[in-house]
Amino acid sequence: MALRGTFTLLCSLAVLSSAGAQNATLLQNCASQTQLLKRLSADLKGAVECGETLPSAWSPQETAALVLSMRSMTDTLHRHQLQECQGAEPTKCPEAEVPPGGGLVCVTVDNKRYCKPLCSHGYDFAFIRRSRLYDECSEHTAYKWQTQYVGGNKLAVCSEASIQVSGAKSAYFPKDQDCLTTKSSIQLQSGVIEEFTAELKAEGVQGEPQSACLVCG
Repeated sequence: MALRGTFTLLCSLAVLSSAGAQNATLLQNCASQTQLLKRLSADLKGAVECGETLPSAWSPQETAALVLSMRSMTDTLHRHQLQECQGAEPTKCPEAEVPPGGGLVCVTVDNKRYCKPLCSHGYDFAFIRRSRLYDECSEHTAYKWQTQYVGGNKLAVCSEASIQVSGAKSAYFPKDQDCLTTKSSIQLQSGVIEEFTAELKAEGVQGEPQSACLVCG
């Protein structure tokens, strides 16, 4: 079982990080891509649980090749999840930049796009924004983001910090629950989105929330 899991893991990484004719060849040697994607998460968790014992029999070249494949796959998946907020109304609004070291929760209400930056534990906002929970892009703002930064689509910067004092309490992910951990759980992600929609209603933003999403930097 362990060998099969490792083989599937390696095939999955190879398929997802390769392209063109090489990709087609790998798909012939492995199971279907859909099956690989479904099993990839479980296989990766199994590999992590094996700890230091998993790569002990591998050569330095094999270990380096696996690290390279995992890095390529991580970059691909990261770019993919950054696109999950695209296409939301109003479409004239540019995509807001997601702060590294944090995330961005967004929702559309009454054809107005609202996004709330959040920082992970160990990071804080570069500017004070305790009373600034979110930023808006709509016809009222000429389809530009009302941001503390001049021009562009940057809403916030999460800088490394030992304490978090620049933002509201709800603008930070918990200590052991960063953005990706939150997004990996439908319950945790829904909680972040529901908290944001409740904050909007408290600010007088009325209407049915649409196109809600959470993206991680």
